[in-house]
Amino acid sequence: MSTALVTGATAGIGLEFARQLAARGDDLVLVARDATRLATVAEELRSSYGVGVEVLSADLTDAGQLGTVEARLADRDRPVDLLVNNAGFGLKERFLDNPLDVEQAQQDVLVRAVLRLTHAALGGMVERGRGGVINVSSVAAFLPRGTYSAAKAWVNSFSQWAHAEYAPQGVTVMALCPGFVKTEFHERLGIDRDSSAPKPLWLEPDRLVRDALADFDKGRAMSIPSKRYKAIVTVTRLVPRSALQRLQSLGRK
Repeated sequence: MSTALVTGATAGIGLEFARQLAARGDDLVLVARDATRLATVAEELRSSYGVGVEVLSADLTDAGQLGTVEARLADRDRPVDLLVNNAGFGLKERFLDNPLDVEQAQQDVLVRAVLRLTHAALGGMVERGRGGVINVSSVAAFLPRGTYSAAKAWVNSFSQWAHAEYAPQGVTVMALCPGFVKTEFHERLGIDRDSSAPKPLWLEPDRLVRDALADFDKGRAMSIPSKRYKAIVTVTRLVPRSALQRLQSLGRK
């Protein structure tokens, strides 16, 4: 029996990871801020899939609460076999239009939490010679789109390095780079799905997670969903940065 810990597990991609991992028979540790919603999701998964579900209510911008999740990951008596670093949020406004503490909170979740939770999980995984980490990044990592893109570019670089470093010891670290996904993420930003991006760019979360888990099972260091996004990433490597800069308004309408 394997155990997976998923952050941001009550909605969107995180919830879909929780469901599909439960369907595989994995026990779960679910992390999110909303304790009431956590309890509801946990009961749904227990009753639907017959797996064990533990909940940790934690705000990952808070060092103390983040430390609680780190301690759970580092607990050798209750090993976690898969960590899914999914928690995150975007900011609709441009850099100078956001309060600095809001920008800092975003970096705390997208970078600091990923760094610390991965560090906490890897120790036991390397000792056991098995395990893995999926860091939910973004196609935005390949585009110059402010601090969100910069944070996701760090996630990609960190994940690829960690994969190369620890795959020989039995641990897979993979960055998942979705684009526009039909979840609450863009709704929370007040972004209208119909006008923000062409319909073919919108992905279904169940297919995204299914393909991501397939890539993870194959030991890949990066998962980019669909031929469309693979093509977009290829283009970003060929187009000058100055031209890519003009695309930063995509998804902000």
